[in-house]
Parts: sequence; structure tokens; C-alpha cells
Amino acid sequence: MNIFHKIISGALALCLLAGCSSGKIQESASDKSVPETTAFSESTGNTIPAADWTEYTVPLLSIETKNQDPDVMDFVTKPVNRFVAESIASWTPGYTVPEEPYYEDCTITLTDTDSTVLFNDVNAQVKVRGNWTTSYDKKPLRIKFEQKQNILGLNNGAEMKNWLLLAEYKDASMLRNKAALSIARELLKEDGLYAADAELVEVEINNQYWGVYLLIEQQQVNPSRINITEPAPNYTGTDIGYFLEFDGYFTNEDKLHGFSVDYADNAPLIPFDGNGGNGRTMKCLGESSSDPKKDVGITIKSDIYSEQQHDFISSYINNVYYIMYAAAYEKKAFVFDSDYSCITETSDITPQKAVENVVDVQSLADMYIISELTCDADIYWSSFFMDVDFGEGGNGKLRFEAPWDFDSSMGNKDRCADGTGFYAANIVPDVNGGPGKGGEYETINPWLAVLIYEDWFQEIIREKWTSAYDGGIFDRTIEMIEHDKNQYSEAFERNYQRWNNLIDNSSFSGELSKNAAACKNHSEAADYLSEWLQKRVAFLNDYWHK
Repeated sequence: MNIFHKIISGALALCLLAGCSSGKIQESASDKSVPETTAFSESTGNTIPAADWTEYTVPLLSIETKNQDPDVMDFVTKPVNRFVAESIASWTPGYTVPEEPYYEDCTITLTDTDSTVLFNDVNAQVKVRGNWTTSYDKKPLRIKFEQKQNILGLNNGAEMKNWLLLAEYKDASMLRNKAALSIARELLKEDGLYAADAELVEVEINNQYWGVYLLIEQQQVNPSRINITEPAPNYTGTDIGYFLEFDGYFTNEDKLHGFSVDYADNAPLIPFDGNGGNGRTMKCLGESSSDPKKDVGITIKSDIYSEQQHDFISSYINNVYYIMYAAAYEKKAFVFDSDYSCITETSDITPQKAVENVVDVQSLADMYIISELTCDADIYWSSFFMDVDFGEGGNGKLRFEAPWDFDSSMGNKDRCADGTGFYAANIVPDVNGGPGKGGEYETINPWLAVLIYEDWFQEIIREKWTSAYDGGIFDRTIEMIEHDKNQYSEAFERNYQRWNNLIDNSSFSGELSKNAAACKNHSEAADYLSEWLQKRVAFLNDYWHK
């Protein structure tokens, strides 16, 4: 029997009887006598006792490892991304670099809220996934099914092998990714673009309760996800689709799957701050070997098989950015030759048309709105995606879609903490706060900033924002936050009994804004998210609504 079917509606009562404090449930001798119906919290040392449980509010995803060795749970508790572990080791004396994430053979059962078993004992592999999130106690996971599955009807029932479980460890509301992606899906679908679908689930692993996760689609090339031409294995031609990430981790990739961008020879950009930049400019890249600003290039996320493909897309991206920059800052129009190998200046078209020939400007406006609304701390560094398709049916235009990674957004970090100010195309601090705030440097996202002062591009943003606001997209998301806070309160309570990271947030408290750090229960955290988002929508509406 799944442990969750008989779990912890009496947990709080036991807590009071045991005289525990700070929301912790104390282990008793009697608890140890029923290991098959208990869930043990390694992070707090607490045992959550069993109780009669006949219904629950979010689906239950049960993972059972085929290997039942005593140390099998290491696969979800110990691995850390290699590059992250090496970074930690560089400043932590005595730190032992743990194993990299590895797949464990499992079976997975999914039970709906009415106790209906949606699928049972399905073969899959599971491993820890992510970057810095792998260093936390509750780690995000990747599921790779043996056969394609749909889960909970996500993405109109599309069946896929690859799915993710996001731990939402830093986000006390556990709703930032869900909220941001809800907005993104409504915005992007109008332009036929993709944003991952997601739903909350509770997870157990080998009959141990593992908490609330956000079940979400894997970012990947597929007709139901990133819909671009996927090359046949070992195909080396350039007439394919390329899925790309603006990514500070691009140097961690093999040489075939990463490249630098010179951003028009690192030309300065005027930040969009609502006041014409206040006389400041900002470059995306460092200007010397002593400059602390990190290089941010491109990671190729899709499959490619040749240097020819790598060099083709590298040249294309560098030239597209130059076309955008020349149009906005030099009022010049450049066009590609027939095979996209080089660009030349022309007087036959306007600079605006030159951009529209190579960029899906509607998608870029969508991504500006999503990025500006959420104020994500990683906007200058990673999780900003684009793609282009040169295959049959592709149009060779760079488009922006598949938004991702919002656990540090919407007031969780000290970015537009009061909901006001312009952010996405503005000067932004590095992830640690920027100069004078514990960080090293300031920078800018060049893709969002380069066209932002063009009147025609601002008009597209105004049209999209006005349509989204008047259509109730933002109101619906705020209502969803309130609904989830109330409807799933018991699930969130169980999660924090399991992990206690809302009370003991020492491993990431330095990353939180003052208001985020002050939240001491899930309800407070969800209310703060809702209040922040309402203030943010009101601020941006004053500027962008027609």
C-alpha cells in the first residue's frame, strides 16, 4: 500500500502530545514499530506517523526503486551537479565532491485525488537534475519513462518520456514557477509558442514521503513542445532546427554544444529604466581579463552532430544580433545572403523590416512581458531560451519561447522588491546582488534590451500587455495562487513537516528578500507572492496599457 494512503492527518495532534516546538514532530519508540507506514525526514530527523487517510488534494506520484539495497536512496539524497560541487569545493575547506547525478531504475505509480490509479508500476529511470538546486537537501528530479506517458492531461494529453519534478526548495510559496508558467502559456499560445505545462503532486520514494513537487514538462525538441525540425541521428546538414539557451554555463558543455557571442563587438546598450537610461550604458560582456563580469554565450540544447552545424548556428546568432543592434542603434538595415553565411547592408528595406526578416518580434515581446513581470534574478545569466528552424517548413527566424526557472522571481530575491521599477531590459546585478551588495558586477540581458527603445517594438508590447490585462490573464493567475494556497494547504503543511526549510532556511536565506525571509508558514508566503504580483501588475499597467 502507498504510504500516502495512510499518512499524517493526525500529525499535528501527535506534535502537540509530544510537546514539540517550531512545528517539528518528535520521533517516538512506537513510531519505529511500523516502518512500513512511516515517512522519515532525513533533513530534520523526524518521523511522520501514519494515520487513517482516505482522500487527498493533489495527485500522488510513487517512485519505487528496483534495487532495494540499503543505500539505494543515495540516488536522491547525495548527488550534486559536478560543476556546482567543484565550485563549492573551491571555497569550502574539507568539502568532498559527491557523486554526479545518476539514473536509478524504478517503477512509477500515479494516483489521482479520487484514489483512481492513473497508471501503475510503469518502468522509468529517475535521477537528480539541475544546477545549484542539486546542492539542497530536497533535490529536483528527472523522470525518463521507458514508454511515452501523459501525466494528468498536461499539454493537452501529449505523451512524452521525459518529465521533471521541481523541488521548489527556495520558494516558500512553492507557486512561483506554476504562476509564471500559467501567465506564459496564455501569452505565448496566442502566437503558437510553447511554455511548459505543470501541476503540483506529492511524491513518495520507496514508501518514504518526499514532499510536494511541481511536476512539469522537460524542455526539449518535440512536436508537442519545442516544435522545430529534429535531425535524424548522425545527420550533419545545417537544414535543421536549433534549440538554444542564453547561458552562462555554456563553457561547461562539450565544444559542439556551446559557443560565444560577441554581441556586436560588445557594443553598449541603453538600459530601459523608464527615464531614458539616465545617461548610463551597459555592456553584456566583460572588457578585460580583470573584469569580474562573466561571459554569457549560447548552449545548444538540441541534438547536433557536426562542426558544420555548430559553426553555422554560431555565425547565424552573431549576425542576427548584429542586425538587431544596427537597426536600433545605427538605423541601418542588413540582410543575409541566400545560405545565411554572411550579411550585407541594404537600402532596399527599413531597419525595422531587416529585424522582422530574421526575428519573430512577437515572441520577443512576449518574453519581454514575462521577464519584466516576474523580475527573475537569473535574467542575465541563464534559462532564457530561443530557437530557429531551417528545416522543411521552418522560416529561419529566431524566436523566443519556453520560459523557465522562476523560483528566484516575483519578490523572492531582492529584485524590484516593492513591485515597482523596470527590470528585464535594465541594468541588473549579478546573482549575489551586484557591486556594494555582496556581488561583483552589473550587467544586462542584450536580447531583451537591444530593441526596447524602438517605437514600433514598444507598440507591440503595449498591444500585447493591454490584451493580456483586459483579458484577465493576470487576475486568473492571482486567483490561482489563492486557490492553491487554500485547496492544497494540507499538502503544503506535510511538505514543510517533511523538510522544515521554511523555518530553517539557513542554506539559502542570504538569497531571499526581506519580505520573503519573513514568511514563517506557507499561507504567509503565498499571500506575499500574491500581493507582490498585484503591485507589479499595477505598476506595469500604468506604463504599458494603451
